[in-house]
Amino acid sequence: MSPFLFLIIAVLYFSALIIISYITSRNADNASFFVGNRKSPWFLVAYGMIGASISGVTFISIPGEVGNSYFSYMQIVFGYFAGYMIIANVLLPLYYRLNLSSIYTYLDRRFGWHSYKTGAFYFLISRVIGTAFRLYIVALVIDNFILSYYGIPFWLTVILTISLIYVYSFKGGIKTIVYTDTFQTTFLLLGVILSIVFISKELDFSFSGLINSISNSKYSQVFVWDWKPGNNFFKHFLSGMFICIVMTGLDQDMMQKNLSCRNIREAKKNMYWMSSLLIFVNILFLSLGALLYIYANTKGIIIENFSIAELKKTCPIKLMDPAEGIFHCVKTDALFPYLVFNYLPVSVSIVFFLGLIAAAYASSDSALTALTTSFCVDFLGFKEDNRRMGIRNLVHVGFSVLLIGVILVFSLINNQSVINSLFTVAGYTYGPLLGLFSFGIITRRRTREEWVPLITVLSIVACYFTSLSTEKLLGGYKVGFEIVLLNGIIVFAGLFLTSSRNNKA
Repeated sequence: MSPFLFLIIAVLYFSALIIISYITSRNADNASFFVGNRKSPWFLVAYGMIGASISGVTFISIPGEVGNSYFSYMQIVFGYFAGYMIIANVLLPLYYRLNLSSIYTYLDRRFGWHSYKTGAFYFLISRVIGTAFRLYIVALVIDNFILSYYGIPFWLTVILTISLIYVYSFKGGIKTIVYTDTFQTTFLLLGVILSIVFISKELDFSFSGLINSISNSKYSQVFVWDWKPGNNFFKHFLSGMFICIVMTGLDQDMMQKNLSCRNIREAKKNMYWMSSLLIFVNILFLSLGALLYIYANTKGIIIENFSIAELKKTCPIKLMDPAEGIFHCVKTDALFPYLVFNYLPVSVSIVFFLGLIAAAYASSDSALTALTTSFCVDFLGFKEDNRRMGIRNLVHVGFSVLLIGVILVFSLINNQSVINSLFTVAGYTYGPLLGLFSFGIITRRRTREEWVPLITVLSIVACYFTSLSTEKLLGGYKVGFEIVLLNGIIVFAGLFLTSSRNNKA
């Protein structure tokens, strides 16, 4: 695709976001930034949360991962649905009853200062790392396939990526994000649907031929019942359920949108519709992945299971013609962009970039807003009023700079599948939140506050060494994404052992 055409598309896209920001952020205050004045339409929140849940990682890595694990990712998605039901009927009523701006305020009311700050701290760490993962893969694709050819360094691409988010989110916060996410989710869904349509045409598939080709291929396998692999059904389902609970229900980023609804009834309605639509959307992404592999096989392309970060080092983007006996080679994470730029028509390139930009920014703009909200409310003691808005803006700038730094560090050390890295990190950092919230909700015991930080650290260390040793000790059993559940159980047990039996909270 012509760099000039890409520039025009990017300028038009971000101009639209800035216009939306200008309209929605007029007369905005801290209440607008933190909870959207609690007036967000539930259907816009539900629709926008689809884009926030998918992210740029899903847009690239999930289709690429189909070659390794086929459709088994749907096992996690089914777990997500169960997790969303728990969030809607357990956590949302709790948050609305307490009228929270930051969900971690619950830990202060239930336990005390140490638990409160520990929970908020783990959210900040988790969300910074998770957002950096998401933005990293997008910046890397743009750098590898577009900007690097014109001498633009990667660090400048990263700065530009974060700066654009800051420009349209710093004033209106969540009030603006609800509307920009709606805009971006539309382009994300158009991106995946039109990609499927265009690639089907390249393969000369009718609609029925498309369905038959995918369903009859090896890629359509959903369920894995062998107990040893990390993608066993029960491991994936339980991991998906608990990852959903911690990465949505215990995450200020995702819950901040729900707390901006008018009341608990609308917030629940939002959660029910969003969780149902998300199943269909993930089927679309996996179908796109299967279609990409079918297309790659027709072109004689070898796909290897390495990350896009190593693409140019170990496997050149273009080799000799396959007809001469030498095949093209590409990594799984890079399959979608590789085909877009080297084989498919320009129309697919336009769709790809619009979808990728929409996916990346829909999941990351709200994350930056949530980080600012959590730090201001949980550590600086902000209220929903107009005071100290200048300090809030400085915090917003600070987290923008922090994200730039983390992305640049990650670009130097990442050497595994990005989607697996994201969930592995989430298991270690969100696990303590699962243990804290579940202990507070299920029991009425009072913790010894000074022990809480130590318990969470010891749990993370125990989970790490457990993941290293299970394969040898348990006959080949590999710990998968269920590490988040193990982490939560250990924290729960530690809190129980150090809690008071007689004093009720």
